[in-house]
Amino acid sequence: MNNFITLLIPEKADPESDQVAAAWVKHGGGVRRLGKFWVRDEDLAMQKIAIYGNQAFAFVLAQIYNVELVSPDDTLIARLEHKWTKRTVQLKQAGQLTDSHFPLFAKPVVPKIFLAGIFQTLHDFQRATEGLPETEEILISNIIDTIQAEARCYSNDGTVRDIAFYEGSANLQEAEKFVADFITNNKEQLPRVVVIDIAFSEQTGWFVLEFNACWGAGLNSCNAEKVIDCIIGATVNNI
Repeated sequence: MNNFITLLIPEKADPESDQVAAAWVKHGGGVRRLGKFWVRDEDLAMQKIAIYGNQAFAFVLAQIYNVELVSPDDTLIARLEHKWTKRTVQLKQAGQLTDSHFPLFAKPVVPKIFLAGIFQTLHDFQRATEGLPETEEILISNIIDTIQAEARCYSNDGTVRDIAFYEGSANLQEAEKFVADFITNNKEQLPRVVVIDIAFSEQTGWFVLEFNACWGAGLNSCNAEKVIDCIIGATVNNI
């Protein structure tokens, strides 16, 4: 890790960003809490920075300070082998869905333009996505009825840096083995730093839920000191 990098986080206190900031300071790095983050700071413009915060915060700062944010391909889940997903995941356009597709689980490719979840009918889905163009890309999958546990994993350079449950409980060693095997077999499709969420069902075993960017993902019980290099590495400086 480069200790001359300044970590930028939102001004508003938050338990997880506070943990990340404390971990970076412990490693000798600097931290700036930004209120009016959309206003360019010329001193910061001359420094190497890393960003940790919500999407609006991160995207604005990346543009202002000419840095790149490392993010996973949100459509990758639809191209994985069934042994990793334990369900059929498809990339569709909203207008392509018909009554025969339901019930299903659906989530937007562009985060948070509608609330991801289970939709029983086409009518339910259309109500939730009203106003979106028919060409809007979405991910759909069949429904896994009972999920006993969900875990978050931070990975850097093909290595699991930390993994922790954020819902339910199961065998954590088995969870880590599953995600480590997944990373080894799919390393070329993953960014250097990435958050991988996995889940466990007694019917299917472990499977990949989704991917998230380290610059914006919550810790979800992961240890900030173990994953700080993932977070710092998710910002690529051009100076």
